[in-house]
Amino acid sequence: MSKNIRILDFLLFSILILVLVSNKKPEDEGKKERAKRPNILFIMSDDHAYQAISAYSDKLIKTPNIDRIAREGILFTNACVTNSICAPSRATILTGKHTHINGKIDNKMPFDTTQVTFPQLFQNAGYQTAMYGKLHFGNNPKGVDDFMILPGQGNYINPEFITPTGDTTITGYVTDIITDLTIHWLDKKRDREKPFMMMYLHKAPHRPWWPSPEKFRAFAQKTFPEPESLFDDYSNRGTSARTAEMNLLRHMKYGHDSKIRPETIQEMGRVEPYVPPMNWNGIDGFTGPYGRANEQQKAVYDPVIDSINTWFKANWPTMNDKQKMKWKYQRYMQDYLACISSVDDNVGRVLDYLDESGLAENTIVVYTSDQGFYLGEHGWFDKRFIYDESFKTPLLIRWPHEITPGTTNDEMVQNLDFAQTFLEAAQIKAPGDMQGESLVPLLRGDTEQWNRDAVYYHYYEYPSVHMVKRHYGIVTKEYKLVHFYYDVDEWELYDRIKDPQEMTNVYNDPSYAATVTELHRKLDELRAAYKDSAALDKKYIDLYESSH
Repeated sequence: MSKNIRILDFLLFSILILVLVSNKKPEDEGKKERAKRPNILFIMSDDHAYQAISAYSDKLIKTPNIDRIAREGILFTNACVTNSICAPSRATILTGKHTHINGKIDNKMPFDTTQVTFPQLFQNAGYQTAMYGKLHFGNNPKGVDDFMILPGQGNYINPEFITPTGDTTITGYVTDIITDLTIHWLDKKRDREKPFMMMYLHKAPHRPWWPSPEKFRAFAQKTFPEPESLFDDYSNRGTSARTAEMNLLRHMKYGHDSKIRPETIQEMGRVEPYVPPMNWNGIDGFTGPYGRANEQQKAVYDPVIDSINTWFKANWPTMNDKQKMKWKYQRYMQDYLACISSVDDNVGRVLDYLDESGLAENTIVVYTSDQGFYLGEHGWFDKRFIYDESFKTPLLIRWPHEITPGTTNDEMVQNLDFAQTFLEAAQIKAPGDMQGESLVPLLRGDTEQWNRDAVYYHYYEYPSVHMVKRHYGIVTKEYKLVHFYYDVDEWELYDRIKDPQEMTNVYNDPSYAATVTELHRKLDELRAAYKDSAALDKKYIDLYESSH
């Protein structure tokens, strides 16, 4: 072979290499980067009780799409919150810090805007970030490249949205709309050269529970099993359980909650002395969903509302309190679970999009709620208490190739841990002042790397709506020790194994004396570790009283 031929071969080979390099598509690099750093889709609903997810219990409803996340990933049975109320829970999730540190102790006190949020850290690390749906506080979320968020509580029908370019109103049902916007962002607006961190946040099933028209019609025909403790008399608990204002019979509103029209209430007089007639357009300054509906939308809702009112007028006058309680429970479940069914349908739409687009392979999907909710247990609705139905929250996570499908975990994990979990999964260094623990070892099945055996809880919003007294406590897998304070000084202890419905306070039972001593010691250690104290309690009481 001549020297000239060898040189020509070398030149041709070099040209081929240059052509291949020049033709390398930019998205190939993006795929390589995404292979290192997963996308994160964080799905959160508002007030979604774990009892209303069939992966936890199928007594009330089937949720096949949310269940799919557990079937293809992991379900946590002891996931819980640090403070069971909406805005504080969200602030804890964003900062990875307890509410006494980030300042958002209740729905009214301001969030400390100097706090670093995990979306800021993702943004700084090269992720594209977005937030669609319900934030609940603040109109300009930090660290978010693109957002469309509901103002405050938002509305179920024809909701308004705050966007970086101004406010807008979209006609339709909020759960469907938030999903449409989320899928549109994933499909049309995201930068395909970057990994993403997307927060897809539902308003549903927050009070007032307004289903979509088709779900309203379907669920109004259903009957649901009652919880064993529906008629709880709180005889073995303390003052707070007995005085809380969240009882279905005494505190759930006929107009605001049960869809009784104002003219029906007017026609029948004060239907109960302790439930005043309600303005159809809402309560406490919120605009009711029906009042926002256009005439075409009202025409779809009206037949179901009319049937409810016709039944009510014919039967209410002869009903005793037990019958009224049962009726209110069914009306509550019909509307609440109908809202859940729409959430489940729409989660399915997003999961299907991830599959069809190829994004599922490298996307961590999280489903949770900002806290739990009472579905008639102890005769209650709402949340706030450290008792399980409000303290525990659903948590289901899918991470292909990292989580063994169908895993169940019973460790004590909290919403405090979410930020550090996401940061570790994305290979982003977490700030040293975050207070949670990354769940990544548990996700990967490395339980030996998990050492937590107790979590800390602190609720502040009192006196206020629902009148749940301030309290803090420690919870392990076996026990729950709680201190109610402010205008009382009461301790409660529950045996979570022997008394899973938390019906009997055993704090003064001599057989639990050693347990009480040990839990007091651990509680003091947790308060110190999380930098909470009696001095901070007094500070926040003073701030609360001065601002109310």
